[in-house]
Amino acid sequence: MEDKFEVEMSPLCQELAADGKTVKVDIYRGDTGGWILEVVDEFGNSTVWDDEFDTDAAALDEAKATILDDGIDSLIGIDS
Repeated sequence: MEDKFEVEMSPLCQELAADGKTVKVDIYRGDTGGWILEVVDEFGNSTVWDDEFDTDAAALDEAKATILDDGIDSLIGIDS
């Protein structure tokens, strides 16, 4: 019998836009209880942070800071 693992998604998941482009921010609970930050671009490319965050709000702040500091293009890959 296979155990089903239900992913706990944060209510802070949202889309962020800058420079006419949009990315989807997914924040979900990791295996060790921390929050995982994943950003998905319009082409389905995914960027996942290596470290988990103590709170979902900290993960969202990191996504916003990355877009502000590095530009949204730093989170957008190529169309495959």
